[in-house]
Amino acid sequence: MFDLFSAPLATFTPRPHQQRALELLKASLEKGHKRPVLQLPTGGGKTFVAAQIIKGALKKGRRVVFTVPYLSLLQQTIEAFESFGIGDLGVIQSDHSRTDPEAPVQIASVDTLARRGFPDVDLVIVDEAHKRSSAIDHWMKVRPDLVFVGLSATPWRKGMAEEWDDLVIGSDLAELVKEGVLTKFRVFAEAEPDLSGVKTVSGDYETGVLGQVMSAPRLVADIVHTWLSNAEYRPTVCFAVNRAHAQELQRQFTSEGIACGYVDANTPPDARQRVREKFERGELKVVCNVGCLTTGVDWDVRCIILARPTKSEMLYVQMVGRGLRAADGKQDCLILDHSDTTARLGFVRDIGHAELLSSKAKTAKRARKEDLPKMCPACKFLKPSRASKCPGCGFVSRRQNKIKPEEGELVEIAQPIRSVVENVGAKREEKQSFLSGLISVQEQRNYDPGWVKHVFRDKFNHWPENFSWAACEPSEEVKRYVKSRDIRNAKKREKAGR
Repeated sequence: MFDLFSAPLATFTPRPHQQRALELLKASLEKGHKRPVLQLPTGGGKTFVAAQIIKGALKKGRRVVFTVPYLSLLQQTIEAFESFGIGDLGVIQSDHSRTDPEAPVQIASVDTLARRGFPDVDLVIVDEAHKRSSAIDHWMKVRPDLVFVGLSATPWRKGMAEEWDDLVIGSDLAELVKEGVLTKFRVFAEAEPDLSGVKTVSGDYETGVLGQVMSAPRLVADIVHTWLSNAEYRPTVCFAVNRAHAQELQRQFTSEGIACGYVDANTPPDARQRVREKFERGELKVVCNVGCLTTGVDWDVRCIILARPTKSEMLYVQMVGRGLRAADGKQDCLILDHSDTTARLGFVRDIGHAELLSSKAKTAKRARKEDLPKMCPACKFLKPSRASKCPGCGFVSRRQNKIKPEEGELVEIAQPIRSVVENVGAKREEKQSFLSGLISVQEQRNYDPGWVKHVFRDKFNHWPENFSWAACEPSEEVKRYVKSRDIRNAKKREKAGR
């Protein structure tokens, strides 16, 4: 199947990270994987990459199915593929104007496939592969010979390692923000709501009680007033806990004279389209939603309101990702965090996994205390965890205490910037030598292989993809780097009293 990549691509020129993603995916298939998942951040061009794969398959006379998780995504997928030169396609859906069983490319929702059965094709591309689908699971079981390629910005759900056989990391948020493919962002964090009485169910907050907590009049008012004070009337998407919460937020925005829309999973497609059109024309400044604008949304969003606390890395990154698409005149995106999410999970640019997670993987926990943003005692600016000097006021303190901000006051969280300048120009052979030395240390110490990947990423700011996994005698550079990490970690344990 990997020979489909040898076909000419579209006349559109892939960006470097997209070309690299295609090459890494090809390498995965060449190794014999039949269930690879390609990770590209929201706004990184997953649909474009999918179109290149499909065009290559068509050149080889192959038939392809592209699946989407929701019916509401069918039309925009059709339009996207047509814009990339794929016109001979059909839609598997009753009474759809594009229904054509003979077309070599079929687009279908997973729910439709569950009801109608599976077409005879050579390749299946699963969009939003992090969303579990019993239909896709069953299709994989009955057709072990068929190649499935998953696409996702957040392939971090527990259990994916049992369904898919390889994680191909085409790029990450940090890289695409640095390259300007995605926009920069600034995070303002409100005093954390009291969630001590909210239980955790399936790894995230139970939405019933969470909705009651977040619907408290003071919290709702703070969200609206904060937007009025800080958002500069930017086009905004607000993520709420449930329908009642979202509707109350909409009422509060409207009462302040702000044109505010509302959508949820049950909003009819035509009504959702009208909301989108009004948003694009500037007739709506804010759209409140419940869990339905986290997938397949390419609106020009310049402010995100996190009114829905979450423990889920996937949901957190998907929500923030709605605001990171670059656009003309867009300098950055404001993230107004009225939850404990940034404090719990850290900045979205630092979230990622080097491997697919098994069903027994531990649930993501609050980020390590030493990695969390710290409050400046002089000006209450939230600064990078290891910064001794406050970027906001210049105050220097020896000991950085975590001080809670006053009720209702937002403070900006400064994003840590990795010190990778000295490693930007590293040649591939230098990276390979460093990686091989790390593997030797890992084997000597009997560490998990994941240790090697994380140390390599700390050094070079990307995962060790497409390198040879072979050990060699560690160089002095590797020895010094590992020793420095050992000393730093020992000091952390000593301070923590461990």
